[in-house]
Amino acid sequence: MAKFGFLRWLRLCIVISFSCLLLASCGGNSQQGKTLRVATEPAFPPFEFQGQGGELQGFSIDLMNAVGTAANFKVNFQSLPFDGIIPALQGKTVDAAISSITITEERAKTISFSRPYFKAGLAMSTTGYAYAIRADNQNITGFDSLKNKKIAVQIGTTGAAKAKSIPGVQIRSFDSAPLALQELLNGNVDAVINDAPVTLYAINTGNLKGIKVVEQLLTEEFYGIATAKNSSNLALINEGLDNVFKNGTYSQIYEKWFKAEPPSSLPVTSPFENQTSADVPGIFTSINVILQAVPTLLQGALVTLQLTVLSVVFGLIGGSLIGIIRLSHIAPLRWLARAYVDFFRGTPLLVQIFMIYFGLPAILQQLGSTFTFDRLVAGVIALSLNSAAYIAEVVRAGIQSIEVGQSEAARSLGLSPVQTMRYVIFPQAFRRMIPPLGNEFISLLKDTSLVAVIGFEELFRKGQLIVADNYRAFEIYAGVAVVYLCLTLLSSQAFSQLEAWMNPVKRQNK
Repeated sequence: MAKFGFLRWLRLCIVISFSCLLLASCGGNSQQGKTLRVATEPAFPPFEFQGQGGELQGFSIDLMNAVGTAANFKVNFQSLPFDGIIPALQGKTVDAAISSITITEERAKTISFSRPYFKAGLAMSTTGYAYAIRADNQNITGFDSLKNKKIAVQIGTTGAAKAKSIPGVQIRSFDSAPLALQELLNGNVDAVINDAPVTLYAINTGNLKGIKVVEQLLTEEFYGIATAKNSSNLALINEGLDNVFKNGTYSQIYEKWFKAEPPSSLPVTSPFENQTSADVPGIFTSINVILQAVPTLLQGALVTLQLTVLSVVFGLIGGSLIGIIRLSHIAPLRWLARAYVDFFRGTPLLVQIFMIYFGLPAILQQLGSTFTFDRLVAGVIALSLNSAAYIAEVVRAGIQSIEVGQSEAARSLGLSPVQTMRYVIFPQAFRRMIPPLGNEFISLLKDTSLVAVIGFEELFRKGQLIVADNYRAFEIYAGVAVVYLCLTLLSSQAFSQLEAWMNPVKRQNK
């Protein structure tokens, strides 16, 4: 019995000792196992972009990896659109962000910044912004020449804020700098205001032909790594930055991407380190933010309705023809209609918008044409073509739902096939099509938000522009959702009334 008790005691000591060693090991390497989710928008070369193999690369990417190594934490990059980075930091869905984010007073009230890691444009012997024009443009010779011109910017950037100061300017906002520059290449705007290093890099690498930089706007700006307000990760990031500045890693990364010596010194703290938000969080503040945004959102709602109505009308005309052709006895026509439906239903609407607005003009201009698209026309064409594919199937199903005896009776009365379709089949089929057509109208109304990618300021884009100014993402997007909900409920009610009016039985009961 004594021997058995001794063995139990020995086993217990071994287990306790092993557990203590394991806990000590975990405690000693707690920082080594820490992983930060770092947001970036990989569409801003040479700072952040995707390589040919799809891997993230650029000055900011290399720097963030070096900071993680220096401060003993791992980096997990997450790609986000630029205007969604600050809301993501506020919601703490990411831990930090490095995406060439300029440190400004307004942003510093909402998020916290590390010490500056880049002075915008010094690698090119300039600071701040540059504005670019087409090489064949002789009318714009200086900043004052931009008055009353059309200018493309990236949404949420300081370049977009700078553009607002130009008298009479028409601003088109895009989700990324490459899209803004493509808008200039296609001849839809007169100039692009963008960060100088990015524009010059694109021109120098030969990716942008036919564009030149006219003037660089000298402003002193700094990029910083952003975190949520008062985040505990900020001290860790600053520690890593201090180390890469001291051990020469920063200089190596800078020379790799800019072929130049880095600046002699950068500020050791954020220029607006002690900024605090002027708003007091609370339900009344949120309601006030939404109420202030309502007039602008309603303007966007009118544009959304305009897009939807025009697209549904043209889509209904085209879809009806395609749906009837799908039932044709002529095989080549039937196959062609099937191919159309399969293509537009099988590819994303967003891709179709890009192909029509950016792709077609670019191809035609390479062939010597000066063709460009108006944004409204391009948006309506893309939405109509996509809608027609779905409406065609609704029409085909509606026609096939009519009993064969209806056609036989019409022929026995001496009606031609066209007259049979016009006076007998289609009126009955249309009444059965109303519910699915109502669904298509509502889907199309919501899909108009995708036209925002070509700078069209409908309801969703209006919301994005407001968020880019006040960084109150939840309140503004909640307001946008409510407006969409009201539009869809009204549309649903209108189609229900139309369905009742088209039903002879319900109409007699009334």
